[in-house]
Amino acid sequence: MINGQVSFWMRDTAGPTRDPAGAARPERPPLDGDTTVDVCVVGAGYTGLWTAYWLRQALPDASILVVEARHVGYGASGRNGGWLSGKMIGLPRHLAGGPRGRQGVVDLRRAAVDSFDEILGIMADHDIDVDAVHGGYLTIGRTPSELARLRAAVDAERAWGMTEEDVRLLSAAETAGRISIDGVLGALYSPHNVRLHPGKLVTGLASVVEAAGVRIAERTPALDLRPGRVRTPHGTVTARHILRATEGYTARLPGRRRDTLPMNSSMVITEPLSEADWKAIGWAGCEALSGAQHTYFYAQRTADGRIALGGRGLPYRFGSRLDQDGRLDRWTIGQLSGVLRGLWPDLRFRLAHAWCGSLGVPRDWSPSVVWDPATGLGHAGGYVGQGVTAAYLAGRTLADLVAGQDTRYTRLPWTGRRSPRWEPEPLRWLGSYAMYGLYRIADLSEATTRHERTSAFARLADTVSGRH
Repeated sequence: MINGQVSFWMRDTAGPTRDPAGAARPERPPLDGDTTVDVCVVGAGYTGLWTAYWLRQALPDASILVVEARHVGYGASGRNGGWLSGKMIGLPRHLAGGPRGRQGVVDLRRAAVDSFDEILGIMADHDIDVDAVHGGYLTIGRTPSELARLRAAVDAERAWGMTEEDVRLLSAAETAGRISIDGVLGALYSPHNVRLHPGKLVTGLASVVEAAGVRIAERTPALDLRPGRVRTPHGTVTARHILRATEGYTARLPGRRRDTLPMNSSMVITEPLSEADWKAIGWAGCEALSGAQHTYFYAQRTADGRIALGGRGLPYRFGSRLDQDGRLDRWTIGQLSGVLRGLWPDLRFRLAHAWCGSLGVPRDWSPSVVWDPATGLGHAGGYVGQGVTAAYLAGRTLADLVAGQDTRYTRLPWTGRRSPRWEPEPLRWLGSYAMYGLYRIADLSEATTRHERTSAFARLADTVSGRH
């Protein structure tokens, strides 16, 4: 089994650019001295690349430079679960506080669903195959309390404008008709999800952006961002517009350690399963899969017949420290293997790769897109697990703001909002571990008691985290 080396997705897309260890090797040279451009984007993940893409459409004559600390897709864009999802982005109660109120939340949700065809259309126009299957998503319930939460989730979706066509509750039999999982009582189903290969999307998008005349400088970390200037080890970039798209890596920048919490998310992927295995499991629709327990998992059936599954593992590193090229600890690998065995006890699987990455989590668990025309500084992020979709919309929002356009994107409720800062250490570390420790106890309690009511441990964890 390979451990780290960014991710399976990036290794799978590396092709002839692999280094001797098999990891993706940067193709693009770093910055080669001081330079002046119209726009400098910091970060070559989904947010930065989509921002550059839409800026090029809006400002065809502008000079645009993207600087990246490592290589394209090094962060969460190359390590995620591959869900292009129409799920709620952020917490509605925070986003509804904007000028459009509840309608703004509905608008964001509809924009997310509309983005599927836009993203896949752009990829198709450039003959880029991202292994996309529009199969929707399933959230399964295996205890009475999980099933009760799914019923409540459907009711909440109705309250925010989602219809029976958007989301509905499936019976145990209906769920089994889609996928065979041990002990399932029912599931929430929505058609609004596309399963895809994250590495193919981010590397394909980078090639599209470069073909449009945008320069990407890899191995060029931003050491300091100020109005009109980005300082790097290889030279200073002078630009009228400086747009930060650093998400889970924001804490590395001076003065930004408490802006977002780099929450760890971990993944494993199996070797390809046999035809007999897939016949037993089903999953022919390639729905994205998750569970309603508190210690969340997410999964997909890949185009080459593997199961990719993720979860939190060790949630946070003291002082907002980050991982070492995605290397995953043994305990978390064991935990994720246990989730696989719990879903399919009779399945004999071998793990091919394990890795981890960081999500940029704001204190209020809700995203922001901010642009200050006076300073030329802007940023976008805080997607908390919905980044494949949200990064596209945020990049387009940020580009439209810079271009001075009034569009459906600039009117979305995340525009101009700012989240409070996280508590200083050791409170961040203590709170993170307390939260996930309580969630694990809650799952064990609910599985044992079989009550419908959500465990008091989980309700306490929700209070600690501020998520509900």
